[in-house]
Amino acid sequence: MKTVILLVFVLNLATLRSFSQKTEIFSFQDFQEIILKNHPVIKQANLYLDDAKAEMMQARGQFDPKLATTFDRKALDGKDYYNRFESTLKVPIYSGIEIKGGYEQNNGTRLRSDESASLIFSGVSVPLGQGLLIDARRNTLLQARLLSNIAQAERQKIINKFIFSAAKDYWEWYLSYQTLRLNEESYQMALDRFRLLSERAKIGEIAAIDSVEAAITVQDRQVILEQSKLEFRNGALAISNYLWNQNEQPLELDANFIPQTISPMAIERQKVDDILRNLEQNHPEIAKIILKQKQLQIEERFRVEMLKPKFDVNFNLLRVPAGYQKEGSVASGFLLNNHKFGVNFEMPLLLRKERGKLQSVRIKQLQTTFEKDIVGRELRIAVESAYNEVVNLAKQIEFQVIANANQEKLLEAERQKFLIGESTLFLINSRETKLIDMRTKLENLKSKYEKAIATLQYSGAVQF
Repeated sequence: MKTVILLVFVLNLATLRSFSQKTEIFSFQDFQEIILKNHPVIKQANLYLDDAKAEMMQARGQFDPKLATTFDRKALDGKDYYNRFESTLKVPIYSGIEIKGGYEQNNGTRLRSDESASLIFSGVSVPLGQGLLIDARRNTLLQARLLSNIAQAERQKIINKFIFSAAKDYWEWYLSYQTLRLNEESYQMALDRFRLLSERAKIGEIAAIDSVEAAITVQDRQVILEQSKLEFRNGALAISNYLWNQNEQPLELDANFIPQTISPMAIERQKVDDILRNLEQNHPEIAKIILKQKQLQIEERFRVEMLKPKFDVNFNLLRVPAGYQKEGSVASGFLLNNHKFGVNFEMPLLLRKERGKLQSVRIKQLQTTFEKDIVGRELRIAVESAYNEVVNLAKQIEFQVIANANQEKLLEAERQKFLIGESTLFLINSRETKLIDMRTKLENLKSKYEKAIATLQYSGAVQF
């Protein structure tokens, strides 16, 4: 008998350490704010925006002015055949027109008859056929302008998914804490009863064997309590996985932190209807598909433009520097006598390459339309399913609260009967075990409720 009492005292001392710790609430809101501010996954998602800016810079770079310089020399048998130097500046205009200007200087014994010793030129190249409405450069730039929105949608998709995962782990941590708290309470009730029965056994009111049964209950609940402690510690480790400081260094959750309490609130159907109505505007998955459709529309315009023949007109004004003008030559600014004009025409006879690419783009448009319909339908069903689960769990929680209150009344009545000798220790233990199980079920329902809320928010890409 003394051995049993000593063992229970040691177990009691080890367990009560958890009651003496000061605790601090670590709310889900605080948890989420830390993640959004410091976690590497969030910072990695933010890089999508920087990457989109870099892509946009590349697309705009196709309209950068270009300076080109060439020098070509040939000498043979000691004779200076030619030295040709040319420097050109080309400035692409968004409309497809290209402005250019330059300078050339040539000398040698074997120059062509059409080459000038020195010449200044300025001109323009205009596409009157293919490339008039849209060309490869404008196609790339127009699609690149959508990349910022696509990157924003991709970033939001990653953040939403990560916060959803964090929410599930947080509410699992909540459940592990509430289970630990209830098991501590269950253990304490068994311990208090064991002490009472031990005192009564000492003065001969009850048989000593009754206190042994109480000690067994204490030991059994101690085992359950230790398992709860393990699950709570592991839950805290799972939470710590999301905690980082601003210097990208991982943090550990303080042992004194506990999760917030839950007060389930009914969600109005109107909110869900608003989610469904604004799904295309709010959800990143659908937003990405819509933006992809816009890119394909731009690509289709470009591919239709490629069916046209090439018809480019080039015109250059020419001017001989004053030092190289011959006596009696016509003034350099006279348009009809100092210019260079050219036309370039090109057209494939069968257009199989161009028609094939256009057909491929239109097939992708159909595929994207079907994808949008499928994803939209799946998301609507996910939102409805999540809402149904939230409503159902809210009702279950309401019923469970009433059932728990009734079970507490039964337990209290059984205790009163036990004090006057009309009940047994077995019945008391059964009532207590049933109550703890029902309280644990209630906390489990609350945890599921919060997870269902997180699922609803994730499916609809909204925050309540």
